[in-house]
Amino acid sequence: MKILKAAYIGSYHNLEDAPKEILPDFAFIGRSNVGKSSLINMLTGRKKLAKTSAAPGKTQSINFFEIESEKDGNAYYWHIIDLPGYGYAKRSKSDRKTYRKMVDDVLRKRRTLVVVFQLIDINVPPQANDIENINYMGGLGIPFVIAFTKVDRQKTKKNAERYFEWKKELLKTWEEMPPHFMTSAVGGEGREELLQFIAGTIDDLRSLKKI
Repeated sequence: MKILKAAYIGSYHNLEDAPKEILPDFAFIGRSNVGKSSLINMLTGRKKLAKTSAAPGKTQSINFFEIESEKDGNAYYWHIIDLPGYGYAKRSKSDRKTYRKMVDDVLRKRRTLVVVFQLIDINVPPQANDIENINYMGGLGIPFVIAFTKVDRQKTKKNAERYFEWKKELLKTWEEMPPHFMTSAVGGEGREELLQFIAGTIDDLRSLKKI
């Protein structure tokens, strides 16, 4: 799938102010500094579409992007939703509560949400808040896939070892490993696979006449 246009629409603290529920939404969520903005920029081929920062906790609102793409002569229009990161220790309790409500509103109320990309840094051991969020979405019946990020930062063998740590951890509560992708915003790994997955998801919705 080829990206034709990618535009920032706006940032919202209340879901009621967000764009109307017309296009299919693909949300990105993960721990602070997991690389959400970098992955969104890599995926869309726009280096400065989503703002990146070396400091964690940069995303403090619900950010919407409208994407126009093409595959086999067919047009695809969809939203990317960049959700606030979690796990940033320096945030106050009230801030964490506010950001959690933003996330919950999208997960529970956004009728055009079709898939959530759960981002996980492959360089760190399984984290409790990542597992908690995965199980939370599973409990709500929200379709999601895992995108392991920053695979360029360590050797393939180490990535494989970390992946099996995650698999062992998740199989404690899941019957099988959730669908997953290996990605790198630096090297572009996983880009085509993610785009093909998004196109396939939209195709399935069209075949079911849900969009």
